[in-house]
Formats: sequence, C-alpha cells, structure tokens
Amino acid sequence: MQVTCLGATRTVTGSCFLVENERLRFLVDCGLFQGSREIEKRNVSLSRYRPSRLQYILLTHAHIDHCGLIPRIVKDGFRGKILCTRATFELCQIMLRDSAHIQEMDAEWQSRKNVRSGQKPVEPLYTLEDAEACFKYFEPVERNQDIPLSPDMRCRFRDAGHILGASFLEIFFQEQGREGKVVFSGDLGRQNALIVSEKEMVEEADYLFIESTYGDRLHKSMADSRAELLAAIHEGIKYGEKVLIPAFAVARTQEILFTLREFIEAGQMPSIPVFLDSPLAIAATEIFEKHPDYFNVPTARLLTEGKEPFDLPRLEYTRTPEESMAINRHEGPAIIIAASGMCNAGRIKHHLKHNLWRPGAQVVIIGFQAQGTLGRSLVNGAKKVRIFREEVAVRARIHTIGGFSAHADQQELLNWLGHFKNPGLQVLVIHGEESTSLAFAEAIQKVFPFRVQVPHWLEALPLAPPATRPAELTPETEEVLALFAALEAKFHGVKENLKGITGLKKAKIREIKALLKKTEKDLEGLMK
Repeated sequence: MQVTCLGATRTVTGSCFLVENERLRFLVDCGLFQGSREIEKRNVSLSRYRPSRLQYILLTHAHIDHCGLIPRIVKDGFRGKILCTRATFELCQIMLRDSAHIQEMDAEWQSRKNVRSGQKPVEPLYTLEDAEACFKYFEPVERNQDIPLSPDMRCRFRDAGHILGASFLEIFFQEQGREGKVVFSGDLGRQNALIVSEKEMVEEADYLFIESTYGDRLHKSMADSRAELLAAIHEGIKYGEKVLIPAFAVARTQEILFTLREFIEAGQMPSIPVFLDSPLAIAATEIFEKHPDYFNVPTARLLTEGKEPFDLPRLEYTRTPEESMAINRHEGPAIIIAASGMCNAGRIKHHLKHNLWRPGAQVVIIGFQAQGTLGRSLVNGAKKVRIFREEVAVRARIHTIGGFSAHADQQELLNWLGHFKNPGLQVLVIHGEESTSLAFAEAIQKVFPFRVQVPHWLEALPLAPPATRPAELTPETEEVLALFAALEAKFHGVKENLKGITGLKKAKIREIKALLKKTEKDLEGLMK
C-alpha cells in the first residue's frame, strides 16, 4: 500500500492523503489550501488526484481545510462515495455552500479587475451548483463500526473530540497474508473540551499520521483563557467600544456563546448586545443543537435541566447584509462574533475596517492564523493593514487567546501518543507549519522509541504490514508505563500552577530544584 501526501505536509491547510493499492484508490480528506497566493495555487492543479479513478473519500470532519476541495473533485469527475459521520455531513452542506459563495464572489471581483486591465475574466474554483452536486455522493456512517472498502481493506471512524462529528480513522489492510494498521488522526481535540465528547484512545497501529497544528507549544489553561476573554470584554465596556471576535463558524463560535452564557449566569459580566453576524455560524449552531449525542456529559446535562447551551439574553442573529451593516451604527459596547476565523474573508473584514482604527476597541483572536492571512498580520503586531484595498491603522487592542483552540497542544498530543503500545510504530507528523512539525517530531523522539518522519508535499510513502507483531508488554511493564503517564500528567499540572505564582520564596525554589535533580538522577539510574 502507498500513501501520497497531497496536502497538510509542512503546512496546516489542504489536508489530503491519497491511499492506494492494486485494487483501491481513495482520499483521506480533501481540503482547500488557504493562506498565501503561492499555496492557494495548489487548489487549481488537481491532475495528480485523478478524481475519476477514486472510489472513496474518507472525511474526518467538516472544516474547510479538510473538505473544501470536494466540490471541485466532483466537478472534475469523482463518482465514488464520501464517507463521514452524520454530523459531519450536515455541517459540510452549509460549509461547502458558503465556500462556493466565496469562490464565486472572489472570481467575480478578480474578473472585474482583469477586464479593466484588458485581461481575461477568471472562473471560480467551483460554484454553488458544483457544491450542491457533490452532496449526493455523501454516505453517513456510524462511529466505531467496521466499514469494508475492498476485500483486503476496511476502516473505522473513531471520536476525535475536535468539533461536532469529527473523527480519526483506523484503516486495516492486508498484504501477502499479513494485516497492517494505519491511523490518520484528522484533527485531535483538547482534553476537557467545553462542548463535545472526549477523544478516544488507540493502543495498536503500525503507522500513525498525526496532526501537529500546535505541536510546538502549550495552550493557556481554560481558566486563564476565560479570564482573558472576560478582561477584554470589560475593557471594551469601559471604553464604550465593540469587542470583535473573528471566529470559525463551526465549534469556536459555539464555544464562545457557551462561555458568554456562563459569564452572564455567574454575574461576571453585564448583559450587553451580542451579535452573531454570520449566517454560516448561525446554521452551524442550529446543527449543534440537533446533535446532543456528540456532547460531553456536562453539556448534555444542561439540556436535561431545560437550559439552552448557546442562548444569551441579548443575542441577535444577523442573517442579512443589511442587518450586518446596521451593527456599525450601533452605539455603545457590544460583542460581534463573525467569520472568518482567520479574517481573510467574510463579514469580519467589514467590522475590522470600521473598528481597528478606534482606540478602545478590542479584537480577540481565538484560533490558529495561517501564514499570509489578515489575522496572522494582526497577531504579529502590524501597525497598519490593508482591507478592501484601503489602508487601516491598527489602534484597537489585539488579544491572542490560545485556550479556546479546538486542537490539542503539544502535551495533549504526546499524552494521546502515549497510549500506543507498539514500540515499532512509525509516526508521520503532518498538518503543521514546517517549524512546528519539526519541533513536534523532535519532542516525540525525546519521549518515545517510535520512528518519526515529517513528510514533504507530494512525497509517496510505501506502507507494509510488519513481518511479525512485537511481543505484548508484560502486565508489570504496563503498570510502570501507566505510573510514568500519571507522573507526567501531574508534572504538567504542577508546571501550569507554577506559572501563576509570581513570588516563590528562595527556600521553596531551592527545595523544588533539589527535588527535580533527584528525580532526574533516579531516572538516569533506572535507564542504566
């Protein structure tokens, strides 16, 4: 079997992996490349995909960097089956329609510009009609069930804990009478996620393709992130200005609504107008409300108590452009949640144009910002940005809050990896900017005996079942490994707590240093 990396290698977007053997060709994800002009050129040249020869697309979840090229693939000849969970299918219907609208609008704008300069008009990557045409190929599947793909290959969708319906994939394949197993992580969620259920664990695999979006850093704790968001809101209230939250329509928007409801219920903030200014996010929220079977226990319990997780006293859904423009005439403090999450499209750009130059306005960045996006420029401290061909001064305060991310951080990824028992596991680090993926690969090698590789774009990787299965660990060894995992988790917790302490006494510092040095020596002795 061979896996060719068609996207999300040494970059975050365009997730796509071609899996093939003598009988079968299919894609794991089919994502849109987003960011710089250079990387977006990859969306146009799809000859290497050979869509008409694909039997399946196995879709991990509904974010555009994982599903956004499906309409184009169908337009170019794909006639197979698209397998995903029911919630992913419902989210894809709204996400791909919205993406098609953006493609049409961008092409129309570029065509007008080209005609004025004597050049040819451009065609959109795909249209709304193309998006509608792809939905008939979707076949929703149940989680944790074996799905035969061919006589020698089957797959299983498992809960990734990332967004509603998100999965990681287990793929079992046979060659020459031996069975191998590949896991594609998709995007892995955080521990103790606000809304969706916890990601499942895996113990056995021969190959693992693992995301590394935040593989080089740790998120702030949820408590710290909530405190920062609350502080930004109070600062906006203090100055009578707006708080802008560029939010991904799926998951991030719902988490922010969930958190604002808790703030108001706890009396931590006054009930001010909250505008959900995104038809896509509104539709996504309605889909979330239809699928409590994907919620974690505390969120599901709210429903049994008669509470709506995403309902606020002064929440306004603004669906039409006219309603959106009216927000800019609103006087006084307000919270505006609008897509897109990277500020490179959608209504948030209009709100940034009207508010970035205003001292006292607050911009709360709560998600990953790819290179080349407006959001990345703001995070990097740009003093001026260009929006709709107009230069806008950045006088608003920019807050970057990592704790609301739907992606696991480095420690959470390592914890998930720690459940794999096969010391011969080959780990392929994907879905991260190059420096991040390389840093995460190095972190894995420091902790685990696994073989680690960071593949390149278009690299073809031959995968074969192992000649022999490694011997199972003894119960005693498994007990020791479990103790190490527990210690690691405790140490991480202690480390996070220490970050919040500004004034340790010198005696306490000496005591901590001595304890750490003794632990290090004990571990060195154990290794010998």
